[in-house]
Amino acid sequence: MKKIHLLYIVPLVLLAACKPNIDEFAPSKGNADFSSFVAVGDSWTSGFADGSLYISGQEYSFPNIMNGQFKKAGGGDFLQPLMLDEYGIGLATGIPKPKLEMGFHPDCKGVVGLVPAYADVPVNMDNLNPLNTGIHYDNISTPGLKTFYMGVPGMNQLNPYYKRFASEGAATMNDEIPLAAPTFFSLWLGSYDALAYAIAGGADPMNPVTTKEVFAGSLQQTLAALTATGAKGVMANIPDVTDFPFFHTIPYNALPLDQASADALNAGYAQVNAIIKGLGRTDTIHFKSGANAVIIADATLPWGFRQVKPTEFLLLSLPQDSLKCAGWGSQKPIPGQYVLDEAEIAITKNAVDEYNSQINLLIKDLPDVALVNMYTIMKEITETGLVFNHVNVNARFVTGNFYSTDGLNPTPMGSAVIAHYFIKTINESFQANIPQVIVSEFPAVKLP
Repeated sequence: MKKIHLLYIVPLVLLAACKPNIDEFAPSKGNADFSSFVAVGDSWTSGFADGSLYISGQEYSFPNIMNGQFKKAGGGDFLQPLMLDEYGIGLATGIPKPKLEMGFHPDCKGVVGLVPAYADVPVNMDNLNPLNTGIHYDNISTPGLKTFYMGVPGMNQLNPYYKRFASEGAATMNDEIPLAAPTFFSLWLGSYDALAYAIAGGADPMNPVTTKEVFAGSLQQTLAALTATGAKGVMANIPDVTDFPFFHTIPYNALPLDQASADALNAGYAQVNAIIKGLGRTDTIHFKSGANAVIIADATLPWGFRQVKPTEFLLLSLPQDSLKCAGWGSQKPIPGQYVLDEAEIAITKNAVDEYNSQINLLIKDLPDVALVNMYTIMKEITETGLVFNHVNVNARFVTGNFYSTDGLNPTPMGSAVIAHYFIKTINESFQANIPQVIVSEFPAVKLP
């Protein structure tokens, strides 16, 4: 686990010998201009967390955290289209929901556990009302934004989050950029070009992965708008979205059985196993006492189902009570929208790899745009974790400090980690001395 110490103890002898000028540690902008900072991106940039866009999540968005540090080096204000309350609105289920909160809740068997659930408050639909302030906002981002959405005319009528802050003079979201007059920018867009496919289990025909050609062409248009007046900035590449805890929290062998239940299921699947063996195959369905791989739908098989493989993912959206009390995964196959199989995982990972290759090509001839390698950073968070001033940050669901209760979006501490690496790249690339974020001072998942 990599340790990152943000405070250093320097021997007094060395201090006496070197006698550094205090100006060496003074914040400075280097050769950048942070007076008008504009951020373009999707859910992570907007401050979406816990399945909702709500006010404190926006205030803890990584660009807002960054701008707080920019102000120490002459940066200006950073205007965000803030929601009205602390519960906000999430639209992932198709029905407006408040944010998720950790709490003690009974399952279908009456067993009480500490789990995330939607807050028991009514959704305030006024959160989606147009702001009508005439202000040009600096955070040009919305939850679930794909690259090509930036250039779609009339997106303010299609995206309720964007409709809140759309400018009258903007035909597309790209047209918002010159209205904000950036002198410096961050651009982190493209995760949902693959992630939207994956979180639907590859089963939503309205959410295929974006082709690399559309991805590159769309990002090029957004980059052109951001750099048109000479603004410098940073652009992040795309993390491996299949590493998110949304895909790793429910184990493949999520079906606990005693011997009697296993025997009963084996008897029920005997006829199907006979057919499988008759075809010369070995992938029969078998249950035992203990943890068992669940049954999932598979339209490629004549009988339409099979047991999930250890290398495949059950999604966090899978209804747990259906597993426990409705026979899902044992008597009934789990529908495809709750599973990411091997082929779908490969499609998602390949898309991310192609997108990152395109990002490298897009900025290789742009000396005033620096790359933040979030792909590598997020791999490190997933595989080994990081330590900031004795606080562990890793990808474990709820307890890992980086991800919020939806398993997809960062906590305030996670956003601070992102801001840390963006600032690190800015300091290295633009000879700036932006004070670093103290990651350990930011909150993570709140427990009851």
